[in-house]
Amino acid sequence: MILSQYFKKFFKSNQSSGILLILCVIAALIIANSSLGKSFQQFLDLQLGFENLHLKYPVSIWINDGLMAVFFLLVGLEIKRELVEGELSSFKNASLPIFAAIGGMVMPAIIYMAFNFGTDYSNGWGIPMATDIAFSLAIISMLGKKVPSSLKIFLAALAIVDDLGAILVIAIFYTEQIHWVYLLLSLGIVAVLFVLNFLKVTRLIFYIVPGIFLWYFLHHSGIHATIAGVLLAFSIPTNISRVKISTLEKLEHSLHFPVSFIIMPIFALTNTNIAFKSTMVDGLFNSLGLGIIGGLVLGKLIGINLFSLIAIKLKISSLPQRSSWNQMIGVGLLAGIGFTMSIFIALLSFKHQIDFQDEAKFAILIASFIAAISGYLVLSFNAKKKKKKKRKSKKIDNQLSN
Repeated sequence: MILSQYFKKFFKSNQSSGILLILCVIAALIIANSSLGKSFQQFLDLQLGFENLHLKYPVSIWINDGLMAVFFLLVGLEIKRELVEGELSSFKNASLPIFAAIGGMVMPAIIYMAFNFGTDYSNGWGIPMATDIAFSLAIISMLGKKVPSSLKIFLAALAIVDDLGAILVIAIFYTEQIHWVYLLLSLGIVAVLFVLNFLKVTRLIFYIVPGIFLWYFLHHSGIHATIAGVLLAFSIPTNISRVKISTLEKLEHSLHFPVSFIIMPIFALTNTNIAFKSTMVDGLFNSLGLGIIGGLVLGKLIGINLFSLIAIKLKISSLPQRSSWNQMIGVGLLAGIGFTMSIFIALLSFKHQIDFQDEAKFAILIASFIAAISGYLVLSFNAKKKKKKKRKSKKIDNQLSN
């Protein structure tokens, strides 16, 4: 009985999913650099699916384009709920993640190009633009109640806008060909989904089935298929009633466990499968490595906070509720966890240059590690400082009352 209660608490905790994700990262790095590394890579390269439906892909693609679409669906549902009835329901709060994300894409690209303009590495300018939504949210969730929920929602919204920006960058600058017929079919399905919403259709099956076709057509259009999850999420109906549970809330509730404890750990295991090579270390100190690390760690921090400050000073936006600029610094650092999307852009940037790919992967890993640790420490230190200040204030109030 005690054991079952322990596991119930474990799976209900936001912190536990973050801890599990980090353990999976460590396990993946150990596997990749052991005798099991080759076998694990062969498994990830194993082709699965249906040839006649043009759906035969390696296991790694099924995870990154398939399972992660479900993750994006969940995050999209949470963002929509907050836009309708929560922290992002006011324009001032909802606009801030957009401005922050723009700054978080522009500044890293500028810093990268400052190091690499005119070099063989110049095509990798999109690498430090991306935020890894899964890992950044996992780290901030580990802080639990030390961080206000408004700040977590801000980071989730920022990361989604950032990822949409990265997907657009890939589509415009790194995709060799857009298949317009598939793209138009995708837009048609999106229109159908929103018509269903307008007609107040609440049965989930009428959204999930078109959602699967949306994923299929988007994937074949040449655009990253995970966007299908966000588009589907925004079409699913919700309400502002506290009495009746909406369709959106039902789906959101059912997805929390599989996403946190199955999809994200699998994602971490497959995407941290990086085998270290001696040339990788050298890559940290050339213009490629410096551009990636500088872009992800400093570029994200400066861009997010600078554009947020401008938006707030112009009275377009406001800070997330119960948050401070010190906490915004921590969030800016966490947004520097580029990881999967950054690695994906690195592979597209240097398609035929394996050495450049290896150097970029290691620089992304180091930059993401620096961003994760420093962001966590800044937010944790700030929470302790606030708690200490609160205790001191309470003590003074007690003394005055006595």
